[in-house]
Amino acid sequence: MRRPLSGRRPALRRSRKWLPGLLLVSPSIVAIGLFVYGLIFWNTRVAVSGKHDEVTPYGFDKGRNFVDLWHQPSWPGAVKHALLFTAVFVLGALVLGAFLAFLMDKGIRGEASFRVIYLFPMAVSFIASGVVWRWLMNPAPAQRAVGFNQLFDKLHLSGLANDWWQDPSWGMAAMALPAIWQMSGYVMALYLAGFRSVPEELREAARVDGASEWKVYRYVVFPQLRPVTLSALIILGHISLKVFDLIMAIAGKQIITYVPAIATYVEIFDRHDPANGATIATYLLLAVALLVIPYLVWSVRTERNR
Repeated sequence: MRRPLSGRRPALRRSRKWLPGLLLVSPSIVAIGLFVYGLIFWNTRVAVSGKHDEVTPYGFDKGRNFVDLWHQPSWPGAVKHALLFTAVFVLGALVLGAFLAFLMDKGIRGEASFRVIYLFPMAVSFIASGVVWRWLMNPAPAQRAVGFNQLFDKLHLSGLANDWWQDPSWGMAAMALPAIWQMSGYVMALYLAGFRSVPEELREAARVDGASEWKVYRYVVFPQLRPVTLSALIILGHISLKVFDLIMAIAGKQIITYVPAIATYVEIFDRHDPANGATIATYLLLAVALLVIPYLVWSVRTERNR
C-alpha cells in the first residue's frame, strides 16, 4: 500500500534542511575518515604486529614493540631531546610572543609594519628556515667561522661562540632557536588579539584605584589571557613533538639531534622495520592526544557554561 503523498511532504521538507549540507561536507568526511582515521588504524595495526622487515607477514605481538622500544640505545635519548626541544621552544615562543604583543599593545609607531615583519617568518617553511639557520649556527671555530660565530669574532666577543646544535648537552636547546624565531610572530598575533579584547573600562578602573601600569597588566590584563596562553601552548606543543623538517634541514639524521620523528623515518626507510616505525608514530600520536584532548574537553565545557 502506497504511503499518502501528503505524508511524505513533511519528510521531504525536513530533508531539504539537512541534505544539502550533508552532501556539501560528505567529501571532507570521506577524506578524513580514509586518510586520517583509516591511516591511524593501519598504523596501529602495524605497531602491534611482528613485521620487523619487508618479508615477514603481519601478526600480533601482544604489544611487545611498545616495551622493546625502550631497550633500544637511541630511543631514550630521542625522548630526552624531544622534551628539551619542546621546553625551550614553547617557553621561548610564549615569552617572546607575549613581549612583542605587549609592545604592539602600547601603540608604537609603525605598528602595522612591525606586525608584518614579526609574522613574516611564519610564511617560511621549516625547510627553508632550517637551511638558513644551519649557516647561522655553523659550529666552526673562529678561523673558519661563519654565521653567529663569525659575527661574535668580528665584535671581539669570541667567548660567545659555541658549538650550537652540536653541543652534547644543550644542542637541542640551540635547535629550538629557529623554531622560536619562526613561531613567535604567530604567538604575538594571538596575544595581541587577547590584549585588544580586554575592555578599556577594566584598565581605567584599575588606574583610578591607583594601580600602576605594570599592576594593570599583571592583575587585570594577563589573567584575562589564560585561554590565549592555553591555546598557544597546545599549538606549540603539538608542533614541537612532531618536529622533523627543521632538524633534517639543519643536522640531518645525527644521533646528537635524534628525536622521535627522525627515529620514525630511520626505522622505516633506513632500517626497513615498519613495526618499530609505526610504534614510534603511535607514541607520537598518544603524546599529541595528551595535549589536544584535555584542551578540547575544556573548550566544550567552557562553551556549555556560557
